[in-house]
Amino acid sequence: MEPDRRSVPGHEGHTDAARQRRALSLLDAGVEIDDPSTTRIGGEVVVESGARLRPFTILEGRTVIRKGASVGPFVRLVDVEVGAEAEILDHCLLRECLVEEKATVGPFTHVRPHSRIGAGARVGNFVELKKAHLGAGSSAAHLAYLGDVSVGPRANIGAGTITCNYDGHQKHPTRIEAGAFVGSNVTLVAPVTVGEGAYVAAGSTVTEDVPGDALAIARGRQMTKPGWAARRRAEEAAGEKKG
Repeated sequence: MEPDRRSVPGHEGHTDAARQRRALSLLDAGVEIDDPSTTRIGGEVVVESGARLRPFTILEGRTVIRKGASVGPFVRLVDVEVGAEAEILDHCLLRECLVEEKATVGPFTHVRPHSRIGAGARVGNFVELKKAHLGAGSSAAHLAYLGDVSVGPRANIGAGTITCNYDGHQKHPTRIEAGAFVGSNVTLVAPVTVGEGAYVAAGSTVTEDVPGDALAIARGRQMTKPGWAARRRAEEAAGEKKG
């Protein structure tokens, strides 16, 4: 459904009038703006025909939205380029970064300056990127911090994974090569490299390079004591009776 252009604010002052003109010009150029009254588009922003801006989208600086991309709702972009057919989902903040074509970001993602998200890559819920480069088709789907890291194409970053890039004095890089699989709740202590096609087992703290096609396991060995819980409950019940 085409937005009602009469609903765009434009009578409260110069700023609102300029905002109205900007929204109307983009609508006329083929940009889909779901709710012009809640959308803020800076004067230097470029939005190509066929892009879609959903409600409560804020575009600032020299942001560029390419054809077929979708942004919002509740998204703020500052000096960001969003590639063709890419999608920035709900409640995201991105600054000074590049999102390549057909990539998906969000919801609830924070991308800090000097990051690059490759074509078709996925960055999902509660992920923070800082000076991070994700290769084409890579995935960090949820609950991760990736700082000062280079991730090759088709790599997987599991939930709860972090790069320990700061030693208290300076930052160090992490490299995750093509096709690597990093399991959930992994800590990568930089500087460190996970080689091409390697696997890192869930729950590992990695402090040494992992060769390509290797499996790294860096965690305590599980110890299971059969019947321990039942004995404990019995001891607690006996203690309560004595008391």
